[in-house]
Amino acid sequence: MLRNFYLSKEQTQEDFDVAEKETNKYEIILFNDDIHTFDYVIDSLIEICEHTLEQAEQCTYLVHYKGKCAVKSGEYDELKPRCTRLLQKGLSAEIMS
Repeated sequence: MLRNFYLSKEQTQEDFDVAEKETNKYEIILFNDDIHTFDYVIDSLIEICEHTLEQAEQCTYLVHYKGKCAVKSGEYDELKPRCTRLLQKGLSAEIMS
């Protein structure tokens, strides 16, 4: 019986992990442009996506060298206003699943 309790507990955690992944299946993708400075993009990510300085710098370099980067993940309703604010700042971003 005790073994079944542990298996049940492990299965519950696994179910939770799967549900969490399904809930957070959206990402804001930020695309490279030749208009904005590194500092502008970094400041925007800190302000809008609540990145640390290090996170914002890393994402900005990835966008610059790879062309795009997922800068925030979560539920669509949480990401929509953030993506809108990035677009209002003139950055190129979209929500993808």
